[in-house]
Amino acid sequence: MTTPPAPSLRPRRPAWAGRNYTLLTAAAVVTGLGNAGALIAAAFAVLEAGGDGGDVGLVAAARTLPLVAFLLIGGALADRLPRHRVMVAANSLNCASQAVFAVLVLSGEARLWQMAVLSALGGTGQAFFSPAAEGMLLSSVTGEQAARAFALFRMGMNGAQIGGATVGGALIAVVGPGWMLAVDAAAFAIAGALRALLDVSAVARRKPGGGMLRDLREGWHEVIGRPWLWSIIVQFAIVNAVVGAAESVFGPLVAEDHLGGARPWGFALAAFGAGTVLGGLLMMRWRPRRLLLAGSLSILPLALPAAALAVPVAIPALVVVMFLVGVSVEVFGVSWMTALHQEIPEDKLSRVSAYDWFGSIAMVPVATALAGPAEEAFGRSASLWGCSALILVLTLAVLTVPDVRRLRRRATTPVVEGGPAATEPVSPR
Repeated sequence: MTTPPAPSLRPRRPAWAGRNYTLLTAAAVVTGLGNAGALIAAAFAVLEAGGDGGDVGLVAAARTLPLVAFLLIGGALADRLPRHRVMVAANSLNCASQAVFAVLVLSGEARLWQMAVLSALGGTGQAFFSPAAEGMLLSSVTGEQAARAFALFRMGMNGAQIGGATVGGALIAVVGPGWMLAVDAAAFAIAGALRALLDVSAVARRKPGGGMLRDLREGWHEVIGRPWLWSIIVQFAIVNAVVGAAESVFGPLVAEDHLGGARPWGFALAAFGAGTVLGGLLMMRWRPRRLLLAGSLSILPLALPAAALAVPVAIPALVVVMFLVGVSVEVFGVSWMTALHQEIPEDKLSRVSAYDWFGSIAMVPVATALAGPAEEAFGRSASLWGCSALILVLTLAVLTVPDVRRLRRRATTPVVEGGPAATEPVSPR
């Protein structure tokens, strides 16, 4: 009689969580933990060096400008070279810049221009990293379980950012911002090492292109040839901008004047983070057939925080609003990633992702810069109501696009890990 094998004590990964997906998720959690605290640390480093609020904004802008400037080039490069090499190179740049930043702060010799230059290097690294990372993630899972995989990935990212901000804030309070920046540099080193282990042997080699401009034009044609894609990118160029202005400029002002200061505002932001985690759990089980219709309808609640601040409502109501918005954002985020995975050719994923990222962040600095003048011209409450109205109008406009309402989830056949998924239509129920 044959003795049955002893059960393995190792936890079994789901079939859809292959090696590449697992490495990408682990690396994203590591960098998320470091980055969340590092953003806080950079601001406090500027203040400790004798800077004021304007200097903090200057260092933040120094990171954003190269991010916007190099995103499209980063997307073209990621579709031309092995994506994992682009990711590792970008992580190495971020590791080096954060390490130098940490040394300067710990030595007490940091100057404003040095911090601005190092922040700019960090933004440059992110510009090359983000399109490559999204393209790699989208091609690392089989289509049938793509939504579940993306939901779990986003849960890990959101959870890491919540935990990173909490632990990072405590670490900064105890030992100062320099050590938090050093932790972030170490996180980039660990994440880069994990990403260097990615297996790209199953990814078809890309044919040599006709140059960077041709690659960018091909990516542009992929975007404008799909009404659902360019309409949502245009929508979010403005939606992200007004949400950024409402939450980064008007929110703290309302909290200071009416809600009791920074602590209750922090509770509201934490509620948003908790909502994203619940939204990720929801999207691991819910698979809406009409991906973009469900995703676009979930954007309507984004109008609520600006309206709540315009009233302003009491902090318990604001916490509830922010929690619900966190849930709805994840419904859109997972639906959007699933649509890109399903509809965009694998060899153009990073370029399309770069145009998506560019649209999402390009207008944010403009909106935050105009928030102050808008408050002086129209008043704070009217400006916030305007933000809320813009979100509603743009979202309702996108819902008039036939492809947004009609795009359906398709079944897919499994593929070798690392390669694109083959798709076939779902039979109507």
